Amino acid sequence: MTSWYVFGYNLTQLLARTLFRFRVLHQERVIQNGPVILAMNHESYLDPPLAGIACRRAIYFLARKTLLDIPVLGPILPKLNVIPVDQEGNDRSALKALIRALRADHCVLVFPEGSRTLDGKLQPGLPGVGLVIAKTLAPVVPMRIFGAHEALPRDGGKLRLRPITIVVGEPIRFTAAEVAGNGREVYPRLSQRVMDAIAQLRLE
Repeated sequence: MTSWYVFGYNLTQLLARTLFRFRVLHQERVIQNGPVILAMNHESYLDPPLAGIACRRAIYFLARKTLLDIPVLGPILPKLNVIPVDQEGNDRSALKALIRALRADHCVLVFPEGSRTLDGKLQPGLPGVGLVIAKTLAPVVPMRIFGAHEALPRDGGKLRLRPITIVVGEPIRFTAAEVAGNGREVYPRLSQRVMDAIAQLRLE
């Protein structure tokens, strides 16, 4: 971890525990070595930093590239392992960056749904995560966040001090046979398998 990442990690932990009584269930399921895809549902702007402290290793994030234009914060984001994404279209460069990170044995965070939920419910998975799985065969650790939608919803509501929990699922490992075939058929199927695993996670 870089010094900037360590600072952000510790600060986020402090704020999350103080403001949201943040906790992580089954953190031991996160694979600590080699390439790993952390796949989580997307409820709020709070999700990326909270997912970051749900893992004991440094992770790489995708974020809207317009965030890099924000004064002070923008120049810091790349030092926090942020990979900018163009949400106006199919940004292949972001997917390629994720693939490069995984091939370098890093851990990456992806939101299979793509955008934040409007109503707090799970959305269908997009084929992007399926493409990354097929190209890397990296194991996927499903995670589900609870409470972030209530704390900071997408509709522009004010920040509320609500409890937030992340539940970590058992890793999913894919074989070469499972990712073989036509991408248009394979990628959505892989993404749906990941979303099904996320949907099964409960606050227990």
